[in-house]
Amino acid sequence: MECGYDFPRRSVVVNMSPADIKKEGAAYDLPLAIAILAADEKLATEHLTQYMMMGELSLDGTLLPIKGVLPMAIKAREMGFKGFIVPKANEKEAAVVNRLEVYGMECLRDVVDFLNLTRSFKPTQVNTREEFAKAVGHYDFDFSEVKGQENVKRAFEVACAGGHNILLVGSPGSGKSMLAKRLPSILPPLTLQEALETTKIHSVAGKLQRGSTLMTQRPFRSPHHTVSPVALVGGGNNAMPGEISLANNGILFLDELPEFSRQVLEVMRQPLEDRRITISRAKYTVEYPTSFMLVASMNPCPCGYYGHPTKPCICQPGAVQRYLSRISGPLLDRIDIQVEVAPVDFDEISSDAPAESSADIRERVVRAREIQAARFCDEPGVHCNAQMSSKLIRKHCCLDSHSMMILRDAMTRLNMSARAYDRILKVARTIADLAGSEQIQPIHVREAISYRNLDRSGWAKG
Repeated sequence: MECGYDFPRRSVVVNMSPADIKKEGAAYDLPLAIAILAADEKLATEHLTQYMMMGELSLDGTLLPIKGVLPMAIKAREMGFKGFIVPKANEKEAAVVNRLEVYGMECLRDVVDFLNLTRSFKPTQVNTREEFAKAVGHYDFDFSEVKGQENVKRAFEVACAGGHNILLVGSPGSGKSMLAKRLPSILPPLTLQEALETTKIHSVAGKLQRGSTLMTQRPFRSPHHTVSPVALVGGGNNAMPGEISLANNGILFLDELPEFSRQVLEVMRQPLEDRRITISRAKYTVEYPTSFMLVASMNPCPCGYYGHPTKPCICQPGAVQRYLSRISGPLLDRIDIQVEVAPVDFDEISSDAPAESSADIRERVVRAREIQAARFCDEPGVHCNAQMSSKLIRKHCCLDSHSMMILRDAMTRLNMSARAYDRILKVARTIADLAGSEQIQPIHVREAISYRNLDRSGWAKG
């Protein structure tokens, strides 16, 4: 071999128990090579059982990076191993796990020398909390860069404060995608536990950058509308996480929502409700978390200019309604906020007036989330207003007579669907939390009603 050891000149049998589970990937290269060398008495075995090791071997003995190292390291600690030997490129990822010695090795020769005690190696040290605290709160985009669109910014603030799914409807160039990319900057910062859970999923999927430790920003996933159902929800022969799991604790942005195939959108309905996806195979079942905030955008019609203030819509009669009907009612039922995005006029674009920063908006969002955390402290699995069941809505969204009259009038006058009732109450509760009000006021109900554009009887009749 290139690293100085000859392969045994006799039969070698490797038993990888349990034998009925198919082994895939190259991560077993290193442990197999070490086991063969140990059986051939080429290395000392006194300390061998104290270490878990994983890694891919190239033909010259160099250790290449593998995916899924973080959950492996957590399992190594749970099983009582003293240390974990990994490729050099994976050492920081594994070193996130405390109370476990992590050794990053360049090649097979290094591992043999380590086990034979012929060379000394220092374990990789990562101060997880310190590095996480330094990196958290840094964002690539900020709402201070956005001119105008104050109504959409407010809708985003409400959506983030309550964890509500949101749909943006507007003509091309109105800024839907630009605004959506800035959403992570106003969400509450990741906690250390959320960062660990999110990093584990991205590690399993092989999406972590080399040399990285914990993810410090909430994920923002934006799959193209040609994505397949398996790529979106996960699966395949090896049951890998899909886009909805990679967006866990973050945002899943579906641009041009009606262009996604109906099958793709429908398979997403149950994970949206349960916040988990179970992938079943003949011999095993895998469960991944899917606690994400759905943000979608769409044009109002096929040509994109229905309702535009200056450009006429050229769609045929009925085309607008057919375009909207590509999105099923049950999926729309899971979107609490629907807001129209109007084009920004020249005066707003050219204005030098400073816009509100993401930090200021995020501060209000965090305060509202803290109120909800206290409210639902005795409700397992409920962390924000968007997750309230009908029972919790009746308990926490009580309206006075004036507010109920406003809601009744709106439901009747605008011919809103019955499914809009609970959505309005949830959003009104969030608006009240942002205002620091214990009781939902009429002004909060009015604002919540304004976020149900697609439920209005006169919308999309072109």
